[in-house]
Amino acid sequence: MGFDRSRTSGNLVVVRGAGDLASGVINRLVKCGFKVVATEREQPTVIRRTVAYASAVFEGAVRIEGLEAVKAENLHEAQAALSAGKVPVLIDSSGQAIRELRPYFVVDAIIAKRNLGTTIDMAPVVIGLGPGFTAGRDVHAVVETNRGHNLGRVILDGSAEPDTGKPGAVCGYSVERVVRAPADGVINTIAEIGDTVQSGQTVAYVDGVPVTVQIGGVLRGLIHSGLYVTSGMKIGDVDPRGRREYCFSISDKARAIAGGVLEAMLYLQNRINAPS
Repeated sequence: MGFDRSRTSGNLVVVRGAGDLASGVINRLVKCGFKVVATEREQPTVIRRTVAYASAVFEGAVRIEGLEAVKAENLHEAQAALSAGKVPVLIDSSGQAIRELRPYFVVDAIIAKRNLGTTIDMAPVVIGLGPGFTAGRDVHAVVETNRGHNLGRVILDGSAEPDTGKPGAVCGYSVERVVRAPADGVINTIAEIGDTVQSGQTVAYVDGVPVTVQIGGVLRGLIHSGLYVTSGMKIGDVDPRGRREYCFSISDKARAIAGGVLEAMLYLQNRINAPS
């Protein structure tokens, strides 16, 4: 079934990816009056599941800060979700939905640190988050995702800062915060996001091999149980600040990036519509 664009037209946004940073963007855009369709892969490996609309793929529906997202099996269901004021999450890793929806805006928020197929001709306004994109070549604008002075900055010429491979420090901890898979296999989690954990505590098993945390704090992220993971893969993170409530609200980083995306969208739209 074709997609009815009559009630969306110039305010339709397709956001590729629905992880925690993408979800901050989605939440901001919907609350600013945009219609947003999110796309995800069949088995998202999202870590901060409690603040990621990607969780709708597993749970059917998820609500974050008052905004609900639901899994949509097709474009007809996506239309119904939009009409109900919800965010549809479509399984579409190839971008096929973009060709059918023909949105005014496309935001690549996969945060893969490389471009996974987004092109500048996908929509009148195409925005990429973080490294892997070049403004003016494969997107119209890039939004900086690296913590620091430039976080959330809109880049209209060039690229974001390169991936350092090192997480930002929190309370002096950087790589220690990250929980990684000790082996290849299927993960079975035994802890929940929001749990207080101690250094050395086991939070999951990968085919019987214990997954332990390096520092104490609150378990802020943990990949969905039952997924296949590979050795060294990031599967969780610990917040040493110990504030459980941070696990259930959009982060400062996601909000900063969302502001940059909104700025880029409006700036580029106004530039397109400006009288010649």
